[in-house]
Amino acid sequence: GLADPNVYVLDPCCGTGSYLVEVLHRIERTLREKGGDALLAHDLKQAAMTRVFGFEIMPAPFVIAHWQICLLLQSLGVMLDDDRKERAGIYLTNALTGWEPPTGPKQQLALAYPEFEQERDAAAHVKRDVPILVVLGNPPYNAFAGVSRQEEGGIVDLYKEGLVQTWGVKKFNLDDLYVRFFRIAERRITDGTGRGIVCFISNFSLLGDPSFVVMRERLAREFDSIWIDCMNGDSRETGKQTPEGKPDPSVFSTDRNREGIRVGTAITMLVRKARREKRVAVRYQDFWGANKREGLLASLSHKNFASHYETSTPRADNRFSFRPLAVQPQYLAWPTPIELCAARPISGLQEMRHGALMDIERDRLAQRMKRYFDQRVSWAELKAANHPMTVNAGRFNAQAARTATLAAIRYSDDDIRRYALYPFDVRWSYYATHRPMWNEPRPALTAQGWDGNRFFVARMMAERPREGRAVLVTSELPDYHLLRPNAVAIPIQLRNGKRLTTRDTGVTRDLFGDDLGDEQPIANLSKTARDYLASLHVGKLDGNAARSELVWMHALAIGHAPAYLREHSAGISQDWPHIPLPTKRAQLEASAALGRQLAVLLDTERPAAGVGAGKTRPELQPIGPISRTGGGALKPRELQVTAGWGHAGKGGVTMPGRGKRIERAYTASERAAMVDGAAKLGLSEAEVFANLGETAMDVYLNDTAYWSNVPVKVWDYTIGGYQVMKKWLSYREHDLLGRALAPEEARYVTELARRIAAILLLQPALDANYRAVIADIYEWPRE
Repeated sequence: GLADPNVYVLDPCCGTGSYLVEVLHRIERTLREKGGDALLAHDLKQAAMTRVFGFEIMPAPFVIAHWQICLLLQSLGVMLDDDRKERAGIYLTNALTGWEPPTGPKQQLALAYPEFEQERDAAAHVKRDVPILVVLGNPPYNAFAGVSRQEEGGIVDLYKEGLVQTWGVKKFNLDDLYVRFFRIAERRITDGTGRGIVCFISNFSLLGDPSFVVMRERLAREFDSIWIDCMNGDSRETGKQTPEGKPDPSVFSTDRNREGIRVGTAITMLVRKARREKRVAVRYQDFWGANKREGLLASLSHKNFASHYETSTPRADNRFSFRPLAVQPQYLAWPTPIELCAARPISGLQEMRHGALMDIERDRLAQRMKRYFDQRVSWAELKAANHPMTVNAGRFNAQAARTATLAAIRYSDDDIRRYALYPFDVRWSYYATHRPMWNEPRPALTAQGWDGNRFFVARMMAERPREGRAVLVTSELPDYHLLRPNAVAIPIQLRNGKRLTTRDTGVTRDLFGDDLGDEQPIANLSKTARDYLASLHVGKLDGNAARSELVWMHALAIGHAPAYLREHSAGISQDWPHIPLPTKRAQLEASAALGRQLAVLLDTERPAAGVGAGKTRPELQPIGPISRTGGGALKPRELQVTAGWGHAGKGGVTMPGRGKRIERAYTASERAAMVDGAAKLGLSEAEVFANLGETAMDVYLNDTAYWSNVPVKVWDYTIGGYQVMKKWLSYREHDLLGRALAPEEARYVTELARRIAAILLLQPALDANYRAVIADIYEWPRE
C-alpha cells in the first residue's frame, strides 16, 4: 500500500499538512505490522523526503505543514538535517500552474530571493517528472484562483466542451477551485503514470449537478472504478436534515461549530488500473446525521466492504449521474420536455437590478421609469433620490448604463408588461431589449410572448428537497427563477420561426419548410413529437392552437399528478421530468383537457370560472375569506401587514419570516359546506380531506385581519421550490411594501387559496389519468 517504496503520493493543496501526516502514520503502522525494525524511522524519513509530497500556495500553512512533519519524525527519534539540506517534500507553489514545461524563455526571479527560484524548480520536478500514483486531499471550494485562466492553461476547458450544444447547460460554475484540482489529478494519473488513485473530499455538487455532466462522463471513461462516500450535510439541497427530518450537520462540524460548512461534501475515490476494465464500476453510499464521521470509519471494518455500496450506472440519459437513480426502468425511456420541442428552450429573463425594473404597482413603476428616462433629471439628482436604477450590479455600471440607455431608447407605456416572477405572483415590469437595462433580456423569448400564446416552463433539476411540482404554464414573461434553480421557457407556438435556434443547431424553418409565413403560428414540436401525433391521426398542427398544445397540456397534467411525483421523485429531482405519452388519441385529448383546467387555475391573469370569476363553487366558498378578529367589518387601515411574514435580507433580498398562523380543526359548517360542494364533483368526503388536509389554518395578516379556513395542504402547496402562499405574503410585509395591503390584494389571497384548493381537488382525476396513460405507453424512439 502506501508503505511501498514505489508509491508516490501528492496532496496538491495540503494546507497545514494533516493529510500528509496521516499518510505517514499509515506507512508507520503498515511497517510495524510487517514486523518493523530499527530502520523503521529511517524508512519513514525517506518517505517524507522523497515520495510523500505536498503543495501549498499560502506561506503560513506551508510553514505549519513542515513543522507537523518534523514533529512526527522527532517523535520517532529522527531529525531532518539542515546541514545536509534535508527537508520534507512540501513545496510553496501554485498547484494549478507549472505542470507543463514553459514554452517561452525561463523567467528569472529577483536574485535577492534565490530560495523562491529553488522552490519553484523543486516543485516543477515533482509536477513533471515524479511518477505520482496517489493524489489525495481536501481541495478548496470556491471560484477564486488568484491567477489568470491563460496562466493556468484553461485547466477545466475539457469539462466545458459540449455543455451548451450537446447538453443544453447554459449556466454553470466549473471554475470552482475543487474542479480544477480534480482535473489536475485526473490528468496526472491518466496522462502521466497511466494508473493510480485519486481521492478527494470535496463539494458534492459533482455527483449529479447538470453542470458537471461532461466532467462525470470523462471520469467514468478514464477510470475503472469510482467509490463515492456521500457525506451530505448541505444547507441548500437538504436544509441540513436527514430524510427523516433529523439534524444533518457537515462532516466538518465540531463542538464549537456544530453546523460545520454550508455545502454538502463527498469523498470521491477514482481508481485507474494498468489493465483497463471494459466498463467503469461506480459504487455509492450515503452517510447521514450527527455521527456520520464515526459511521464512515466503522465502514472500513466491514467484512464484505463493497456490499454496503449501491451500484450506480452513469449514462447519457441520466447525465452520467454518480448518484443511483431510484426510478422505475421505464421512466428514463419517456421523453423530456426538451425532446418534445423543436426550438431550443430559452432561459427565463434575468433582471439582476435588485427589482428596480419591477413593481407590484403599475403606476409606481411608470413614475419611476419616466423619471429615469427624463433627460432633464441629472444623474446626481437620481442618485440623491435613491432611485433603484442608480445601484451598480454584476456587469452593470449604473451611471454608464443610463447614459447609453438615454442615447438609444425612449420611455414608452407599451414597455410596461406583466411579468411572472414567482408562481402565482405576477408583477409589472419595464421591459426593453436594450442590454444595459436588463442583465439578460432574452429577446428571442419575449418575441414569442404574443396574445394567444403560452409558455410551458420547466427546469433542469431540483434545487431543494421539497420542490413540489416541477412544471407550469404561463402566458406572461417568465423570470429565470420562476422555478428554482433556473427555469426555461418553451413557447407552445412560434412566430418568426426563422430566428429561433433548433435543438439541432439548425433553424425552425429548415424543419418545417419555407412555405410557412413568419406570422403564421408554428407548433413548437420536434419532428419526433410530430410523428407521434401523426401516429394518433391528429390533423394539421401549425396555425391550430388547440392541436399545438395537446402534448404540452398533457405534460402539465402528468407533471401535477401526485402519483407521478411520488413514484419518480428521485428521477424528477435530478433531471428534466420525463413524460409518458399515451398510445390513443382519446386518452391524449382527455389528459390535455385536464391540463387545460390546470393551466387556467395556475394562470392568475386569466379568470377561472367558479373560483375567481362568477359565482364561487360551493366547496370553495368556506375557504380563505378575509375576516376580522371578533367579527365585524374590516377598515382599509386595518390591512397593514405586521405579522412578520418577510424582512429585508442582505443586498435587498426579501427573506421569509415566521408570520402568524393557527392550525385548528374545521368547524362543522365549514366541513359540511366543503363536503356537500365536492360531492357535485363526484368526490367523497374522504377524498376531499385526503387532498386538502384534515386540519385548517387561520393565517393572520396582523392581530386584527386574517384569512380563515385555509386548508393545511393549501398552505403547504409548493411549486418549483416555492411555498406559494407564504412566498407571496413575504413580499407584502408592511415595512417592505411601504403601505397597507389594498382590499383587492387581501381578496387576492382568498382567490389564491381557492385556486390552490381547486387544483388539489383535481388530484384524484390527475392520478386516474396518469394511471390510464402508463397502462399503455407509447414507445418513444431514441437514437
